Amino acid sequence: MTTDGFITCLWFDGKAEEAAHFYVSVFKDSRVERVVRRPESESESAAEAGPGPAGSVLTVEFTANGQRFVALNGGPEFTFDEAVSLQILCADQQEIDHYWTKLTENGGEGGPCGWLKDRYGLSWQVVYAPLLGMIADPDPEKAGRTLRAMQGMGRLDAAGLERAYAGG
Repeated sequence: MTTDGFITCLWFDGKAEEAAHFYVSVFKDSRVERVVRRPESESESAAEAGPGPAGSVLTVEFTANGQRFVALNGGPEFTFDEAVSLQILCADQQEIDHYWTKLTENGGEGGPCGWLKDRYGLSWQVVYAPLLGMIADPDPEKAGRTLRAMQGMGRLDAAGLERAYAGG
């Protein structure tokens, strides 16, 4: 039994290894740990081995930004949707811009309020970390101004959020 946290499993349709290498390239403290291939055994039926030919990639274990993941080539049955997203807390505009640009390139798409989908359809929230405290401020005027400013943004603008919070 393991007691060292969670591992997030991400389901892909044949792009697990490509996606793992992409995520490792975007985040620091990242690496591909292990690639597991489908068994080559002739005694194993195709149904037991899952989708894909013998020898193809089944899973890729990787760490991105210090978090553990496994990318699974499970087939076309399931896809990502906005019900689950990964948050990236950013210290400044430079970090916001880095992650937004990297995650939306080559087929990703920006959304409202700091949300985006990457080229694989996985949803992300690229968040200015101080925003969480701003919208939780006990002063309803400050919190409300900041929330309204955020709701008018795609990629978050740290300076714009700071101005709204300050009342400018």
